[in-house]
Amino acid sequence: MTQPFSTYIRKLKLTFTPNPIKGSAACFLWGPRQTGKTTYVQRCFPTAAYYDLLDSDQTAEFMVRPKRLREEVVARRERVVVIDEIQKVPALIDEVHWLLEHTNKHFILCGSSARKLRRGGKNLLGGRATAWSLLPLTTAEIPNLDLEKMLNHGGLPSHYLSPHPQPLLKAYVNTYVKEEIIDESLTRNIPAFSRFLEVTALTHGQQLNYANMARECGVAASTVRSYYTILNDTLLGFELPPWRKRKKRRLVDTGKYFFFDIGVANYLSPEVQQVVPGSNLYGRAFEHFLINEIRAFQAYHCIDSPLAYWRTSSGFEVDLILGNMNVALEFKASAQVSDKWLRGLRALAEEHAPQQSIIVSLVEKPLKTEDGIHILPWRQFCRDLWRGTYHQKINH
Repeated sequence: MTQPFSTYIRKLKLTFTPNPIKGSAACFLWGPRQTGKTTYVQRCFPTAAYYDLLDSDQTAEFMVRPKRLREEVVARRERVVVIDEIQKVPALIDEVHWLLEHTNKHFILCGSSARKLRRGGKNLLGGRATAWSLLPLTTAEIPNLDLEKMLNHGGLPSHYLSPHPQPLLKAYVNTYVKEEIIDESLTRNIPAFSRFLEVTALTHGQQLNYANMARECGVAASTVRSYYTILNDTLLGFELPPWRKRKKRRLVDTGKYFFFDIGVANYLSPEVQQVVPGSNLYGRAFEHFLINEIRAFQAYHCIDSPLAYWRTSSGFEVDLILGNMNVALEFKASAQVSDKWLRGLRALAEEHAPQQSIIVSLVEKPLKTEDGIHILPWRQFCRDLWRGTYHQKINH
């Protein structure tokens, strides 16, 4: 029997930083749609006053008269107030601001995008609120994670747990395009944006090329850049920047782009029917999965250490650099160790000497080369990651 997602414990530990005078506090909880924000706040704050702006009646009332929130919250006994999908009524930010100045209430403002709030001229509470993120599921949250399922279904809770996630992924993408793009009027050229999503999925995890993307979509390069901004603002994707501290070798200066979830990336790409072990797609999905693990660990532990990839113009590459060359990582979706795995890390070591070089792979037991490169099973790497092993190196 499949374990329901509601029994899984998320690693995010949302906390408040109260105003020392008023005692009030606020935080934003951002996350892509269906990552489980509502489930999370209802579990962690079961006695909170809860406002769901997906309720069209409640949303309409607040849009007509935002001050009603102030009147209701002042009259309520609950200390914690949750407003879900806050971006649907940006005017409520001013009411929350007033309540922070005049009461000791604590607010959790959940949303899938800050774009509408900023576009409405809101200042996101002028630095009075901390910001947290909830991302797709991780190995630390799913006991005995099924790698094949993760690389095909992705980490959104309902998709990972479904035996047949394709209808759910279709509905997810269609809802995203309708509610985030069409309803918010982020772009008028929906066919071009839809083509952009498809091409972005085809080049997922590869270097950005705005000129090629513009030709494929039939729009200007500046429009393509604005489309990527839409993906960033609606939390659908992120850019992994290149390492730019050059010593000898000439480096590439363009980033790579990833969707936030493997399953969503798979669905958007017309070439992906199934991610099969041994294929190039499997290797790309494996890399994406591990980058997502590291991003989630850093988000949940408030770690701002930079992530980048290293690639020379001659083709040497290392998939991920943590911090200031604290840890260099290669991701290989194979159990057969090859000398080719070591080339990028060894070229990197000639110039930057990272504190630790690791290959994360499908090997069953950890190995170590004569020149000190660790080759780890992916499960061991993930366990060590969530214990803080690699970020201790950064802190020290």
